[in-house]
Amino acid sequence: MNLAADLPHRGGAGGRLGPGPLGLASSVLRRDHRRRALAGGAVLASALLLVATPRLRHSPALHLFADMRNLLGVPNTLNVITSYPLLLAGVPGLVLCLCGSGCFGVSLRWEALGWFLFYTGNVAAAFGSAYYHLKPDDDRLIWDRLPVSNTTFFPVIFVAAVYLFLRVLDDMRLWVILNFVPCIAIPAMLFLFPPKYTHSRFWFLATGFYLLARFEGLADRKVYSVNRYFISGHSLEHLCFAMVTLILTVMLSFRNIKIARYPH
Repeated sequence: MNLAADLPHRGGAGGRLGPGPLGLASSVLRRDHRRRALAGGAVLASALLLVATPRLRHSPALHLFADMRNLLGVPNTLNVITSYPLLLAGVPGLVLCLCGSGCFGVSLRWEALGWFLFYTGNVAAAFGSAYYHLKPDDDRLIWDRLPVSNTTFFPVIFVAAVYLFLRVLDDMRLWVILNFVPCIAIPAMLFLFPPKYTHSRFWFLATGFYLLARFEGLADRKVYSVNRYFISGHSLEHLCFAMVTLILTVMLSFRNIKIARYPH
């Protein structure tokens, strides 16, 4: 008796796994393998970029922002004030994270920790940026850079590495890489892998605002002159960062876990 002939082929020709439990498990394993490969590729590319590029020293000219007006006795007034929308956007998210997974529907413990660190970084960035802009100099710069590094979902060990590069080695390469890698990695993951949650398109909107923020920061003086010296590009950069946090908070508030439906 040929037992193999009596068993139904659930995947059609070639005996491939169909949409049953085994096929589902195989699909999940393949996606996990691709995710690990993408993460490893991103780390390797970052390391090669760090090695291949020349040392990027911090120039004292970076402390000279376009808008340095002193209004109401507050130095660099708008650069200081526009730091606090990050606080307004970050505190509600931090509170919802502390309320447990029921508020944001986070299904994994490490994911909840990641969002907690993200919102903590936003709150810290608001105070750190305001403190730095009251008197921009090399000593205060670290308080502006480190919290921002923590808002990009990188573990604390990377924040410590950023501190080493910025403070000890006077090298901005690692900080630049860690701030721009998510802009490539997150959209790539959305394209390559089926999202686990609904409302995943908000990631593209958040990435767009993040890139806009960086552009406005680089074009600080140009933006300031275009709008006839009303608000500088650096102040708009702060507001766009707050928009990124707000967009992600809205996404977390409305999203649900996608439930795949398989035919019986």
